[in-house]
Amino acid sequence: MAKFKIATPAGASFSTAGGGYDYEMEPLEGIEAEIVEGPADADGFIRFAADADAVYAKGMKFSRKVVEALPETCRAIVLGSVGVDSIDIAAATARGMPVTNCPDTFIEEVADHAMMLLLAGFRRTIEQDRMVREGRWREGRPALLQIPRLMGLTLGLIAFGHVARAVAKRAKPFGLRVIAYDPYIEELVMVEHGVLPATLEEVLSQSDFVSMHAPATPEAEGMLTEKHFRLMKKSAVFINTGRGPTVQESALIKALQEGWIAHAGLDVLEIEPPGDNNPILGMTNVTLSAHTASASARFDPARKRHVGRELALVLSGKWPMSCVNPSVLAGSKLRRWQPVSMERGPNS
Repeated sequence: MAKFKIATPAGASFSTAGGGYDYEMEPLEGIEAEIVEGPADADGFIRFAADADAVYAKGMKFSRKVVEALPETCRAIVLGSVGVDSIDIAAATARGMPVTNCPDTFIEEVADHAMMLLLAGFRRTIEQDRMVREGRWREGRPALLQIPRLMGLTLGLIAFGHVARAVAKRAKPFGLRVIAYDPYIEELVMVEHGVLPATLEEVLSQSDFVSMHAPATPEAEGMLTEKHFRLMKKSAVFINTGRGPTVQESALIKALQEGWIAHAGLDVLEIEPPGDNNPILGMTNVTLSAHTASASARFDPARKRHVGRELALVLSGKWPMSCVNPSVLAGSKLRRWQPVSMERGPNS
């Protein structure tokens, strides 16, 4: 019988096929630990995790009720994602329980996807494709004659975490001027990346492309409203590869319907998957993908091995690499902690 029980809700996360826990278990070799699946509902999981030494969080919400019910033996809640909005972080912090994420596993993929949505929206890729397929060949060129040259236009970033910085790096060779708003990042950090600091209003009013990267925190929920979309250029393209709930979707829909902005490239929506009655699904000035920006061939192996490394550290009495609530240290059960990394948390 294993010494440590790692409790996890049954089923896979990210709508990815299961395939067991081989990748997670690689870093746990030599540690008497077992990942055991339990119910994926709050009450069932609470009973199942009553003797857990750690939790591998996926497939369900870990509300205050669930977090507060975890046993004293539980050393950490470990996530295989960047976003941590499925966990009540405040409840875990109050209990002295570290919560970890994967802050740097999917950066390149999401940055690539953001640039893809930017370029596809700007050059109207889907509309051009539709014209060709519908026998409207001669309409393609006149449609693009209304669009300026990309070089010299402005990309505005809302939040300046890992992904936003990678997007800025990709945008530079295209000749884009890049500005950013992030009240939690020092301006000198932006300058070091060749990005000009700006207020939120300046980002919205000056940018030809606005790329949303704010994490799904209580402060950022519903951050962009009707008044913000009214500040944007009528020719602007709005991109969101961060979190859907950071945008008031009704305001975005109105902006697209009434021509306050020209186009949107969205990998995330307020409710996922969207209902058939969501107006966005019928809009020709929207490019969509199914919350797939982070997906690539290295997606599952990389994030699962990261989970395994975090679990191995906490079960060895050490501090995890990617703790999103570092203030928990004073009350943590990890008395023999060794700092591996104090990487900033879930700013996508």
